[in-house]
Amino acid sequence: MSGKVRPRRSVLYMPGANARAMEKAKTLPADGVILDLEDAVAPDAKATARAQVVAAVKGGGYGPREIIIRANGLDTPWGADDIAAACTVAPDAILIPKVESAVQVNAAIALMEKHGAPAATTLWCMMETPRGILRAEEVAAANKRVGCLVMGTSDLTKDLRARHTPDRQPMLPSLQHCLLVARAYGLPILDGVHLDLDDEAGLVAACEQGLALGFDGKTLIHPKQVEPCNKVFAPSEAEVAQARKIVVAFKAAEAEGKGVVLVDGKLVENLHVEMAQHTVALAEAIAAAEVKAA
Repeated sequence: MSGKVRPRRSVLYMPGANARAMEKAKTLPADGVILDLEDAVAPDAKATARAQVVAAVKGGGYGPREIIIRANGLDTPWGADDIAAACTVAPDAILIPKVESAVQVNAAIALMEKHGAPAATTLWCMMETPRGILRAEEVAAANKRVGCLVMGTSDLTKDLRARHTPDRQPMLPSLQHCLLVARAYGLPILDGVHLDLDDEAGLVAACEQGLALGFDGKTLIHPKQVEPCNKVFAPSEAEVAQARKIVVAFKAAEAEGKGVVLVDGKLVENLHVEMAQHTVALAEAIAAAEVKAA
């Protein structure tokens, strides 16, 4: 396993026009916060929201939470100014909507570089249109600065003329395709939002499905969705204990020149060890973030 593991169990959209909501985000147990200048902001409030988001990020206080600013598209009157403003406060990432091509990716990155975004600020891409899904590999491969794929299942459902169903069957081909692309290019990927705020059981089921598919976490639209999401996407104590056992047993087997080992009657080889190492690293990263946030 290579690279630092960063928890992205829960990534919460917060409207950039709502200063109180952005302040509240500093106290929530979300792994990441998307300060939204796009869907959550009316056209006549775009400039005010942009100034508020810049002030909020500049003011700090978000602790270990990953901070992402969602800009408007570059085909709108606000997108270029959003990216320019975001670069002045060096968020962890800038998220752009409705990404469908390498051209869009590189245009956004060119603006980031023009306005001095530090190398640590990555570009996240919303995958939310039929053309975007079909071109997911082009998007992921466009630039090394691409940092994450984010599923936009609400817009995608609309464009497909599909239905929101409890089992999310209409979404599965798109979700799985983008997941394959993300893993092929070593990128994290986040599942789409759950729209029914009164349906915690449905939210948990969607999180469990997303976890089973392989997603790193889920995007959320309300603070009350954070804790159920965190619980599903965090490895359990039993899973962590078993993962540690596998790592220790395999290390001992390697010292004896063996490439496989039995753990609790099950054959363990290198691929299982990689999965176990990831589980342990994720658990440790979650624990460290919780200490910092306390």
